Parts: sequence; structure tokens; C-alpha cells
Amino acid sequence: MAEVTLGQIAARFGLVLRGEPATPIVAVAELERASKGSLAYLADTRHRRFLATTAASAVVLDAASAADCPVAALIAENPRAAYARIAAWLYPAPALEPGIHPSAVVAADAAVAASAEIGAQAVVGAGARIGARVLVGPGSVVGAGAELGPDTRLEARVTLYRGVRIGARCLLHAGCVIGADGFGIARDQDGWVKVPQLGAVLIGDDVESGANTTIDRGAIGDTVIEDDVKLDNQIQIGHNVRIGAHTAIAACVGISGSTTIGKRCLIGGQAGIAGHLEIADDVVVLGQAMVSHSIHKAGAYAAAVPASEAGGWRRVVARLRHLDELFDRVRRLERQRPPQDPEQP
Repeated sequence: MAEVTLGQIAARFGLVLRGEPATPIVAVAELERASKGSLAYLADTRHRRFLATTAASAVVLDAASAADCPVAALIAENPRAAYARIAAWLYPAPALEPGIHPSAVVAADAAVAASAEIGAQAVVGAGARIGARVLVGPGSVVGAGAELGPDTRLEARVTLYRGVRIGARCLLHAGCVIGADGFGIARDQDGWVKVPQLGAVLIGDDVESGANTTIDRGAIGDTVIEDDVKLDNQIQIGHNVRIGAHTAIAACVGISGSTTIGKRCLIGGQAGIAGHLEIADDVVVLGQAMVSHSIHKAGAYAAAVPASEAGGWRRVVARLRHLDELFDRVRRLERQRPPQDPEQP
């Protein structure tokens, strides 16, 4: 990154600066590992113990913490978001090299903007449309009729099946597969019959999808990912799922087909969501939870057993095996209990 000053950062991002505006910043760093010339941030109270001894030249933090900051302070209402914007400005994505690599294969009728970059051994299918300043990374495949909006980036070996449509400023990390067939099969007397998956995948603007995440195409209608959805690595999204705008989903979540997830939801890692459900806006599902019923009210939901000492957990499991027996015993005792006089206390 190029050297900038604290004054330039404060002016660009509308932050209050307590310190010398001419102080140079040449890097960003963690609060406890920062050195002179670096910018750190404090957003988590667990890291507050590192503030007094930090060697950073400046720290992004909130007004309540600024009085305890021993170095220059950039004061923000939301320090983490402010830091994210600053870091993105200081460390921009590598500039594109417009053009088509000699080893790429591009269909004659594909429309590729002159400002786009098509990487080595990439494939662009018939009728595909590649927008302005798009990156199709090395080894990536853009299927027939697929569309990529301006400033979208496909990293290495991303696969878009036919008819997939992706909006502007999206980022798909290595190994993403968008538009593969959903798990549609019908049982017959001789086994299974594949149900044709005839829909597509429609992805809005500003969506990010982590490495090796998969989003299945719709069976008849489309699978839809709305604007500003953030997906972590290794997530499976089934056919005809709809995910509302500004929702964030952590790694290794599985979402079964035809489920609708509302706007601004947060789904924790390794959660499982059954099919044909509806989840309201502003729902938080904690990590490893299993959602088997629709959720119609905003709030936080959990259904996982937290880790505990192994011996104690084994005793709990042993007792669970006798739960039916205990239930039957209690029911028998209640039936044998004589009726109580309602007038007696």
C-alpha cells in the first residue's frame, strides 16, 4: 500500500481525529502486534487489554475508548466497519489486465466487455455476457447464457452453469459452483427417477460467496440470492432457496430446498436448515443449530448441545436411553394418585 496520513484517512471517511494529521500510515496491524506506522482498531472488549501497550501509530475506536488510547485516535461510531472501509481503500484488489488470455476459450457469440479480464484456461460459453471490469479467473467456466454484472470477480476455478445471472460488484471465491442441479429425484418401483432441474440461479448485487460454496439451480422456478448477502466457505444452498438481502451465513451451513430466509438474518456455522421452511427477517440462528420448523418471529434461536466434560456427557446419554421408561413410570404413578379434594389446600 502507498503511504497516507491520518488526516487523509479522517477526511475521506468522516472520522474525528485526535492526533497529528501528518502522521504517516504504511500498514494495518492487530492491536497487540502493531508497530510504528501501522493502523489498528478496537471493536471487541476482549482486546481492550492490548490498548494501553499498543505500538500502533493510531487506533480506530469509539468515543468511549478514546480517552484510554495512548496514541492517535480515529473515532468512529462503528470502529469495525470504519476499519473495514479504510483497509479496503488501503489494500485495493489487484488491477485488472483487460483482455482474453491466449489459452482461454470464448464462444464466438459471447459478449465480453473490452475492460474485462478473461484468465488463463477460462471458458466462456455461447451467448454469455461479461460486463465491464469483470474478472473471470484462471480455470473458471461461465456457462452458456450466463451473465455477469459490472465489477464482479470470479476467482480461480469458479463454475457458473448455464443461465446463471450474477449482479454487480459480486465476489466469488475459488471453487464456487453456481447452478448445478438440485437434489431432485422421485422414487419409482425400480429405483429413482431424476427430476429435471429447469430453473436458474439469480444473484443480486454486492454478494460474496466463499470458497467451495455451492448454490443449486431451481427445479422449476429460480434459486434467488438477494443483494448484499454474504456467504462463507463450504455452504450448500439447495434448489429454489431464497435468501433475503443483507443476510450473512457462516461456514458449513446446509440449507435444504425451497426454504425462504428473510432479510438481515445471521446463520451460525454448521447450522442445518430443513426444506420448505420460512424464516422471518432479523433471525439469528446460532452455530450447529438444527432448524426443522419455520421461524415466524425475529430473535435468536439455538438447538445444539454445547460441549461438556466427556464423563458427564456419557452419563447424560446413558440416562437418555431410559427416558421412555421413566416417562411411562411417571405416567403410571400419576394414574394411581387419588383425586385431590379441590377444597383442600
